[in-house]
Amino acid sequence: WIQKTDGWLQFYVQAGAYNLQSLGTPFVQTNTQITNLYGPVPTAYLKLVPTKTTSVLIGELPTLFGAEYTFSFENMNIERGLLWNQENAISRGLQLNQAIGKYLTASLSFTDGFYSNRYTWLMGSLTYTKGAHALAFVAGGNFNEKNYFTAATPIQNDGSMYMGMYTFTKGPWIIMPYFQYTDVPTNAAVGITQGASTTGGAVLVSRAFKHGFSLAGRWEYISSGSGTLFQPSEDGGTNVPLNLMYGPGSSATSVTVTPTFQYGGFFVRGEFSYVHAFSATAGDTFGPLGISNDQPRGAVEIGFLFGDNIVKK
Repeated sequence: WIQKTDGWLQFYVQAGAYNLQSLGTPFVQTNTQITNLYGPVPTAYLKLVPTKTTSVLIGELPTLFGAEYTFSFENMNIERGLLWNQENAISRGLQLNQAIGKYLTASLSFTDGFYSNRYTWLMGSLTYTKGAHALAFVAGGNFNEKNYFTAATPIQNDGSMYMGMYTFTKGPWIIMPYFQYTDVPTNAAVGITQGASTTGGAVLVSRAFKHGFSLAGRWEYISSGSGTLFQPSEDGGTNVPLNLMYGPGSSATSVTVTPTFQYGGFFVRGEFSYVHAFSATAGDTFGPLGISNDQPRGAVEIGFLFGDNIVKK
């Protein structure tokens, strides 16, 4: 990535190959992921800074939602979690950032939501930060749904999202609990005959130790619902509710543990995670046939960091 971080005209460009590993989903080959999602330049924007308290971003932007970023090296865990699966990751559009007084920061964006190239999403966030404590509220949604879906633009693009998150950062500790609600309403015009929603919560914790060691953990629970699961349709048939997870009315929980060792710019971290689905539909869960309700995983990540990310001895 290349960036300019001073002056009234700034920019950020990130390019390369990537895999977006997340719990509860299958692995996807690198070339397939790049082609189907955000291309070889997934994040790139201009940043206009007219005053010390105001900035405007234009381009391919990171989302305002969630506690986890898109790429593994940005997070305390290697794989993103179950709540992340419901969020948008990269959007194209405009974002206005404004500092309000000493403790408040607000952001407002007009984008294409889940990378749809249809500019029908509004998102906003408000963050209060004082000392070791931060409290954030984020809300957003599609104000003009379109019948357009791809690998990068799932059915969630026609819905809305709401999130509240608290962050405690002091010394070697980072603690981040957050709550998230998403909703995809019934809309026959775009083929959604019965909508659905998800409600979830997560806690992320990281603790740094001496000699370059650290340990991160994550716990999550998320459920999906739609009121009446199978609702009669006007033509005498049955409307099947939207499947946002592992079948209508399903839920899941996950636990992730990620120990890390860093020496200078070199790092290695391992990870063990476990996902269990409840009330799932056979064929929509895990394993080669999608019939297992359990998904244990192990992962190892090795790499180098440069610049400000290097731990000083």
